[in-house]
Amino acid sequence: MLKKLITTGVMLSSMTAMACTVDGSEGFLPENNEWISTTSKSKNMTMDEATFNAVIDKVEAIYEPIISSMGATLNIQRNWEDGTVNAYASRSGDTWNVAMFGGLARHATITPDGFALVVCHEVGHHIGGAPKKASWFGNRWASNEGQADYFATLKCLRKAFRSENNAAIVAELNVPQEVKDSCSAQFSDADEQLICQRGAMAGMSTAKLFQDLRRQTTAPEFATPDSNVVSKTNDAHPDTQCRLDTYYQGALCSLSDALDVDQEDESVGVCYRASGDTEGVRPLCWFKPANS
Repeated sequence: MLKKLITTGVMLSSMTAMACTVDGSEGFLPENNEWISTTSKSKNMTMDEATFNAVIDKVEAIYEPIISSMGATLNIQRNWEDGTVNAYASRSGDTWNVAMFGGLARHATITPDGFALVVCHEVGHHIGGAPKKASWFGNRWASNEGQADYFATLKCLRKAFRSENNAAIVAELNVPQEVKDSCSAQFSDADEQLICQRGAMAGMSTAKLFQDLRRQTTAPEFATPDSNVVSKTNDAHPDTQCRLDTYYQGALCSLSDALDVDQEDESVGVCYRASGDTEGVRPLCWFKPANS
């Protein structure tokens, strides 16, 4: 454990607050022993160091000034050489950290959009809104895992994708017809439909990562949502299909990404069942609405 804490640069000095588990053993993914070096024969050839940095640059340019306006400094640690297959968020005073690793970027399932989703998820722990994780120290600063997932496609990726050639990018993604139809039903603007499709496919990239690391034989699918209903909101990592459902629903929510989420009120800036929304809502496989 000591070796892992040192190599990831996510140590608990000065009572640094962790987004996932307080000892830093879990991040975007549950603890795993995967390590993909820069020389690994199984590495993902679509994610080189330039792409790794370009994706981080894109998200950082959006959220660095937003977090600065909140009185904090966003510090994204770029650990390209590190083979860790994970990502972390932490806080040390007014410094809000995100740690990204080359090992995750090099995993065979991860596309540039999938990697962008992970960066967004970690930023989402800082500003993704309610519901928040319980903390050992009573400081509930971190959006829980499901909410950070939802924020990633609901707000962050939309902002990141908006100025890009979405038609050309989507043409290379082999988007299922079901996703195309659902995005078209939710958005009247053609580019917003394409951004919706990109968000959904970014979610599939990371869902396949979860499937691989969990050694699951059942593949996540857009057409087979998780039917489980929790009796209490789950702050931990949802199962693979449930996480894909969350990314998909975030992409489908037709509310503007300019409408901010709220750090205390889970109904603000989101699609919400009590408001009459039926699409784009957080899946009940991890989320228990406060009013139900």
